[in-house]
Amino acid sequence: MVALHRPHAEAGSVSCLEEVFLLHPFSSTIEPMTHSPSPSPAPVRVNLRTPDVMTAVQAQVEGHYRSDIVDGLRRRGGELAVGEVTVRLAKQFGFCYGVERAIDLAYAAKKVFHDKRLFILGEIIHNPEVNRQIGEMGIINLLKKGEEVPIETLGREDVVIVPAFGTDITTLNGIKHQGCQIVDTTCGDVMSVWKRVRQYASEEMTSIIHGKAAHEETKATASRATSQGKGQYLVVLTLEETDEVCRYIETGGNKSAFLERFKGAYSEGFDPDLHLKRVGVANQTTMLRGETEEVQRRIAAAIQRRDGGAEPGANFRFFDTICGATQERQDALREMLSSRMDLLLVVGGYNSSNTSHLAEMGQEKLPTYFIRNAGRLESRNLITHYDLHLKEEVSTEDWLPGSPITVGVTAGASCPNNLIEETIVRLFELHGHERESVLRAALA
Repeated sequence: MVALHRPHAEAGSVSCLEEVFLLHPFSSTIEPMTHSPSPSPAPVRVNLRTPDVMTAVQAQVEGHYRSDIVDGLRRRGGELAVGEVTVRLAKQFGFCYGVERAIDLAYAAKKVFHDKRLFILGEIIHNPEVNRQIGEMGIINLLKKGEEVPIETLGREDVVIVPAFGTDITTLNGIKHQGCQIVDTTCGDVMSVWKRVRQYASEEMTSIIHGKAAHEETKATASRATSQGKGQYLVVLTLEETDEVCRYIETGGNKSAFLERFKGAYSEGFDPDLHLKRVGVANQTTMLRGETEEVQRRIAAAIQRRDGGAEPGANFRFFDTICGATQERQDALREMLSSRMDLLLVVGGYNSSNTSHLAEMGQEKLPTYFIRNAGRLESRNLITHYDLHLKEEVSTEDWLPGSPITVGVTAGASCPNNLIEETIVRLFELHGHERESVLRAALA
């Protein structure tokens, strides 16, 4: 049930139970906590997705994030012209099913547990506007940047929301140990990756994870790769790093230099001389499919060359775990980029991996500006946008060509429709068209 645009579950996604209870589906041995000799009793199971709660949640979420203009654009086939300005919207954009579900459960938790302290482990998704809204509802972010979760401050009366990315095993076990109610909003596609790395660990294979080592999802996945006590992991981000791993797989090398090169991206006790003999490739679900497939291909080829034979054999495993929603948005942008446009606006949080990849795709074809919200379109002569290489906001002058103009717009899976609308309206305003005229054209 819920809020915005849900014609069907995203391709490749894992179905979620209609009734969501406050218990995590995975269990493992709980590490002793120095401040408590034994774990607290398990909390009572509570169903958040009752019809009355979800009806209220739907109305509240739609009130925050719905857009009449975006809905109208979708019905019009994704193109809107007012005067000499044409906006073209990608066929797939914005909130995916997993993000909608996570937001719905957070709102539901606030309604069901209105008399309790509510916490969340970091950002629910990578969008500053949505996270601000969650904070304004009184849900407290437990995970400050660079700090450990203060588990010792939690108790049985507290409710802790696990975000869509999931969380690591140690943190989860600590919260369980304190007896907290847990609202788990982890995306089903992320859980699919966890299943694979646990399988690799059971076969005593090292998980090579294509992703960002500091990303919440990758950290959660890495913790599952070692949770059974037999697995190891190594995180690679680029094809250059992949090639370094492939060279070591084939011929070995300077172990100290290798470990220094990948510092912070491998498990405790990882030894490349031992743990690159048998590997399985997994990925952060929001990476570019083509790049993940190339990582897989290069590692498989390196093992094949080392071991001989026509196939990489028993020393290599790989499963397709790219998120269906991520792929749909990439495919839709690729299709839109084949048409003539003057520039592309990509809307979303700067720390959103899937949104960053959309910006990368655009930059290969035409002038592309990655913006957090409509306020970054400061004037016809100035735009403030995120530079993926400098990893900071920069300002660009004379960014907007003269009329007539066609502008493409897309957004990552964590961007709500209201932010997309505000960006489209601002673009038209810069050309002298007020929101009312844009709305009339979108609904015509």
